[in-house]
Amino acid sequence: MRIVLIGQAAFGEKVLDAFLARGECVAGVFCPPDAPGRPDPLGQLAQRHGLPVHQPRRMRAAGVYETFAALQPDLAVMAFVTDIVPERLLTYPPLGTIQFHPSLLPRHRGGSAINWAVIQGETETGLTIFWPDQGIDTGPILLQKTVAIGPDDTTGSLYFNKLFPLGVEALGEAVDQVRAGTAPRRPQDEALATAEPLCTEALTGIDWARPAGQVYNLIRGANPQPGAATAWRGRRLKIFDCERRAQGLAGRPGEVLAVAGDGFAVAAADGGVWVKRVQLDGEAKTKAGEFAAAHGLAAGDVLG
Repeated sequence: MRIVLIGQAAFGEKVLDAFLARGECVAGVFCPPDAPGRPDPLGQLAQRHGLPVHQPRRMRAAGVYETFAALQPDLAVMAFVTDIVPERLLTYPPLGTIQFHPSLLPRHRGGSAINWAVIQGETETGLTIFWPDQGIDTGPILLQKTVAIGPDDTTGSLYFNKLFPLGVEALGEAVDQVRAGTAPRRPQDEALATAEPLCTEALTGIDWARPAGQVYNLIRGANPQPGAATAWRGRRLKIFDCERRAQGLAGRPGEVLAVAGDGFAVAAADGGVWVKRVQLDGEAKTKAGEFAAAHGLAAGDVLG
């Protein structure tokens, strides 16, 4: 079975590595063009193994279909794809195309599925391997895996520690089912569907007047990207690592209540959070206690 892998970054690289270790016949790889000084890991691994590597700016660009078809794939596998892949590429392989998505579809369709699951305070999510169509994450489901969202999970820890390794494993399992002719095509239940926009800085501003739990979920859901932001002395301050503290914190929303070597406390509507790592606009990320000492942040200051 000839497989064409479409993907990028570390996830695409690990999927290719796993496929090669399994003895899969990978006919070629498509990944985005290299950024200056930052070659794509998937493309690099494919080149080291002598595989054809194609890096079009868009999968719908002129000539991509012909290049794809020349590889004569039996199956296409999409591993971390942010581009729109045309339907005629999806349907070209006789066995179709399968795709990884980091949520339990039809929940959290879109490119920031992990962020929104954490921001919305959910305690469980997962991954879906599905048959993509021309909708956004709307195709039939092949298989799903569920994982817990721990109370201290961030988007980063949830992805790298749980969904990433499980996703690599699940794509291998899905390929086995396709090969055996047992892969299901279960329609998504549109009554359960949710979709969110990309999680950008425009949507991750902190409102300290909201409950502390919501503030905490926003901060960890925006960690490591794009960061949850507030204002301090007229400059944007992003907050990353923090702890939720419901007891012993009372003050005006956004008020800095205490400062110590390991961080500082900020009040929300009910309780607050203990901030542990921050980034002031134009500066590097730093431990919150070191930031406070260097910039003179003190109890009584107000963020936001």
